[in-house]
Amino acid sequence: MGNIGIWQLLIVAVIIVLLFGTKKLRNLGSDLGSSVKGFKKAMNNDESQSLDNKTADTTATKEQAESVENKKEQV
Repeated sequence: MGNIGIWQLLIVAVIIVLLFGTKKLRNLGSDLGSSVKGFKKAMNNDESQSLDNKTADTTATKEQAESVENKKEQV
């Protein structure tokens, strides 16, 4: 009773095509695809910026430590 066969899926697909039309479904598919691509691109940019920020923080901390050591040596 809970199993959905190929024929039931085919009937549902035909009803959806009749209701919305192929042009609207094609536009919906392309919009969904571009949204997923944009999301993946944003996630990759966020990760790379996060890594860049960590590297910059580490570099800044090392430079601060070196300047403090140089000041101590001068005193």
